[in-house]
Amino acid sequence: MINAPQNEAKAFCASEYDTLKEVIVCEPQYMSIREVINETQKHFKNENIHIERAMKQHNEFVEVMESQGINVIKLPSLSAYPEQVFTRDIGFTIGDTVFVAEMASPIRQGEETILQSWLQDRRVQYHNLTKERIEGGDVVVDRNTIYVGVSNRTHEASIRHLQSLLPGKEVMPVPFAAKYLHLDCVFNVLSPDEAIIFPNVISKTEREHLSKRYDLIEISEEEQFTLGTNVLSIGNKKVLSLPVNKNVNKELRRRGYEVIEVDITEIIKSGGSFRCCTMPLFREPAQA
Repeated sequence: MINAPQNEAKAFCASEYDTLKEVIVCEPQYMSIREVINETQKHFKNENIHIERAMKQHNEFVEVMESQGINVIKLPSLSAYPEQVFTRDIGFTIGDTVFVAEMASPIRQGEETILQSWLQDRRVQYHNLTKERIEGGDVVVDRNTIYVGVSNRTHEASIRHLQSLLPGKEVMPVPFAAKYLHLDCVFNVLSPDEAIIFPNVISKTEREHLSKRYDLIEISEEEQFTLGTNVLSIGNKKVLSLPVNKNVNKELRRRGYEVIEVDITEIIKSGGSFRCCTMPLFREPAQA
């Protein structure tokens, strides 16, 4: 059963930073590194995931979001899917439509059907990207510009198809070094004017474009490994971030952000942090 009331829901997202009101998550009940599918997992393969600790941290993360007025929807955890906690990848919301991804890695294929079931039950408009290799971790939304990482999980042909589905928006491919998995592991938009970046792994042309549009907060290699770019903006310049990313948090606070520190270091052993663990369904539309 889906852990949510069976009434209609609305979808809307126009950015990464408008006030978050409804978000989809999944508990890490069966989380484990069964097959190494990214560089972070390679580092932690022998140590693996401490499930009880991961569950405790995820519950605290959910409690923090709820304390900020966010409605948190939990998809059911299934033992077949050890990466389900990373709900960002199975779909993404642009405007009033949820785009449901088809997962590239065999160990994750099938996760998207659980999201589809929930969307159907709640009568949420969605577009099924069948046979398209595009994952939500590669999709960063900022008003009429959609940045999409060109990665092992997201192919250029799929990006062109997404552009055809969004004729009123600019869909901009952003190539980056494949070892970093998804775009949100190296780039994230914080506001209309600011973004956070691990710069040297993004191709030069796109990096120059981003530097003209945003005041870029650059992070170190050390804090990239602890996913310093993968913060979650919940609106009103509030950002969820890991306590271990001290330099990132200091720089955000210096720029006027309220940094809410939550420890989910057990979960990031599998290669994702706050943004990866959340699929925003509804953010308040910006005031005209």
